[in-house]
Amino acid sequence: MFGTSGIRGPVGDAVTTDLAADVGRALASAGNERVVLGRDPRPTGSAFADALSAGVRECGGDVLRLGVQCTPTVARSVGWLDADAGVTVTASHNPPTDNGVKLWLPSGKAFGPTEREAIAERVEHDEFAFAAWNAFGSERTPGFDPRERHEAALLEAVSLDAAPAVVVDVGNGAGGVTASALDALGCDVTTLNAQEDGHFPARPSEPTPGNCAGLARFVAATDADFGVAHDGDGDRMVAVTGNGEFVPGDVLLALFGREAVPAGGSLAAPVNTSLAVDDALAARNASVDRTRVGDVHVADSLASDALAFGGEPSGAWIWPAETLCPDGPLAAVKLAELVADNGPLADLADDVPRYPLRRESIDARDKASVMRDVRERVAAQYDEVDDRDGVRVETDEGWFLVRASGTQPLVRVTVEARDERGADALHDTARTFVEASRGD
Repeated sequence: MFGTSGIRGPVGDAVTTDLAADVGRALASAGNERVVLGRDPRPTGSAFADALSAGVRECGGDVLRLGVQCTPTVARSVGWLDADAGVTVTASHNPPTDNGVKLWLPSGKAFGPTEREAIAERVEHDEFAFAAWNAFGSERTPGFDPRERHEAALLEAVSLDAAPAVVVDVGNGAGGVTASALDALGCDVTTLNAQEDGHFPARPSEPTPGNCAGLARFVAATDADFGVAHDGDGDRMVAVTGNGEFVPGDVLLALFGREAVPAGGSLAAPVNTSLAVDDALAARNASVDRTRVGDVHVADSLASDALAFGGEPSGAWIWPAETLCPDGPLAAVKLAELVADNGPLADLADDVPRYPLRRESIDARDKASVMRDVRERVAAQYDEVDDRDGVRVETDEGWFLVRASGTQPLVRVTVEARDERGADALHDTARTFVEASRGD
């Protein structure tokens, strides 16, 4: 039922109001007496939020409705409102035909495997503790504006001596707090697609290089210093330089990491993170602590270790001193501070090395069996194998990762090396392991 980022899927198929109500019932039945509830602007969000609220109240829990808010605002509000859990009704960067839920702890961290499994068990077995007719929970709004409180937190998180000019592509999603925070910091702000519209008419919600082409062209044609873009619920942030060049996620990870991680420290990042991040941090005698893929796993590492920063190249950035939720608006103001202190984003990005990368998806009907065999074959050939999420091997040339797709009958091969020849050789090696395990 749950993926690494909550429940998500097509409306009327994987996601229904019945499911939303059951999730609400499960939350309250599991002892979450006070639940914060917000949503992104998808047209189906209101009905799903109503159903989820009804489920919580039916089992005696109280609901604090925030309305349309970006996901990090909802996650932060759990602690602000002394609640037990939070819910965002959202499908994140998926198309408008989808919806889902993300669940949050008071720390701002997403529900981990233990919490997710407890909710899933209750839903699957109808294990709900229904309240008596006169003990239903209540629903109300908070006594403050959550967006204004989030904006105030963003202003406290950074200090700008010289405010840059920034273009903010909200993508018709819920991340408009970014523009208002940058404006309050003194930046010259231009917005694109700032009207909340869950049909996402201006561009697809996922802020990929292709989907951000309009932002890139606009920034290049103006005097803006850089541009940022969000997904539908505002937990992701990507950037383009003043020249209109899309900044790869690994490069942003390296730039944020160099700024946030002290000498001798570490950042948290998933197993498919580029060597460029390791090399950028090596100059500070710092390193990368790798996690499983998924921002919840990055957050788990940040919660348990004394690390100052972590993130995923997909655009999820976490500063644990602020919140354990990926916070796209926080990343945007942090980027403004970085540019104000260190110069043009294009120059900073050029200072981060980029290496040849190979990616391939290979059909594997029985991907679990293929991955078991790959692990055995790789372990027999290499002394050090990282198998926390797929199979990752580091060599003198670079690294390769063989990992099963979470949603499709595919095994994905990712390879990176410091030169083209090394990348080709590692790709051939990794592909051979998969083909041999398929019986090819």
